[in-house]
Amino acid sequence: MSWRPQYRSSKFRNVYGKVASREHCFDGIPITKNVHDNHFCAVNARFLAIVTESAGGGSFLVIPLEQTGRIEPNYPKVCGHQGNVLDIKWNPFIENIIASCSEDTSVRIWEIPEGGLKRNMTEAVLELYGHSRRVGLVEWHPTTNNILFSAGYDYKVLIWNLDIGEPVKMIDCHTDVILCMSFNTDGSLLATTCKDKKLRVVEPRSGRVLQEASCKNHRVNRVVFLGSTKRLLTTGVSRWNTRQIALWDQEDLAMPLIEEEIDGLSGLLFPFYDADTHMLYLAGKGDGNIRYYEIGSEKPYLSYLMEFRSPAPQKGLGVMPKHGLDVSACEVFRFYKLVTLKGLIEPISMIVPRRSETYQEDIYPMTPGTEPALTPDEWLSGVNRDPILMSLKEGYKRTSKIVFKAPVREKKSVVVNGIDLLENVPPRTENELLRMFFRQQDEIRRLKDELSQKDIRIRQLQLELKNLRNSPKNN
Repeated sequence: MSWRPQYRSSKFRNVYGKVASREHCFDGIPITKNVHDNHFCAVNARFLAIVTESAGGGSFLVIPLEQTGRIEPNYPKVCGHQGNVLDIKWNPFIENIIASCSEDTSVRIWEIPEGGLKRNMTEAVLELYGHSRRVGLVEWHPTTNNILFSAGYDYKVLIWNLDIGEPVKMIDCHTDVILCMSFNTDGSLLATTCKDKKLRVVEPRSGRVLQEASCKNHRVNRVVFLGSTKRLLTTGVSRWNTRQIALWDQEDLAMPLIEEEIDGLSGLLFPFYDADTHMLYLAGKGDGNIRYYEIGSEKPYLSYLMEFRSPAPQKGLGVMPKHGLDVSACEVFRFYKLVTLKGLIEPISMIVPRRSETYQEDIYPMTPGTEPALTPDEWLSGVNRDPILMSLKEGYKRTSKIVFKAPVREKKSVVVNGIDLLENVPPRTENELLRMFFRQQDEIRRLKDELSQKDIRIRQLQLELKNLRNSPKNN
């Protein structure tokens, strides 16, 4: 950046990144080469999930966290999708439930057995069909159990109630592909970025757009709610094609509060916000570094702290939930970095240097825990409730007692807001039209080749027939 803040007192100004030793990394993993702008990685206190390269469908690995080191090539996979897997997310309240979405237009819910997979898993506990195009994003509601959001290339966001296995609401305010979704603390608001260069704050149950910003100077890619500060942070590209971040007031998106240029690189910037420490982490796709800042309530709002540097470029980053961190080492954040060239998953711990080995109350406030605050029916009826907090000092390894029960249902048409989602197909995107055009051109060339081969064969037969008629034997 072009500026550096003046000295200021902060307990996080000396936070540093510590890479795990090689034996504590995950090696030999065929990480997907898909160019979709997602992390392809999800982690919780028990498992690490990584989308892998595969032929004839989509698959991802699920590895217990203690099973570090080299992963065998024939390690069991979750491989039920017919198309490439584009996003995976762990249920925040049930640690062995994971959602995945794919190019095959489906969203699937998987139940990972205790201790991890022993054989390939092809049967999902729940298959969700409602999108008419591929599904690029899935997000769990932060305070409500069994409420899942999915965003597809049909420009729709569907809200699924997994208690009944059906979509219960549809958000249909976008005019192009949805790039990112982010919830506020209690899940009453949803922020989205879209390929139509607009940032929206939506009330998810009604689908009503509360605020909308048309970002002409700052083309938004990613958005994140900054906890309970009523502010949003977006990453994107400036009019001069430099990477940029912008801070917004969620109640007035007319103009950003501040805009800051980061650098001139081209990789997408992923933002990660830690509401407990008020720290923002910025990691570029294809970069090896992670910048981190402290967010304040007054100008200049963003205070640069430091930068973690690494020579290996990252394809994506998984983030460990707070209750999975090592509090004895003063660890405040942990990334799982995907290094595609080496087939390596590398844990990076962000540590506050402290001499004392006792529990540090000031850097570990009460944090959202593993118990949901609401049932799906309560949330859908309009109730909002803050997350149930837990202390990381005592009992933070406690496992949730909630069990996922998949509903039994028959496949049928999917009607939401009076619209059959599988019949109401939106206009095709430019990329889809190009792919269709090239497929049709290939088919035309193939048919022309077949016709020319048949013409040659007909001429050969005609010549043979003529020679037979003119032969002396026939005379």
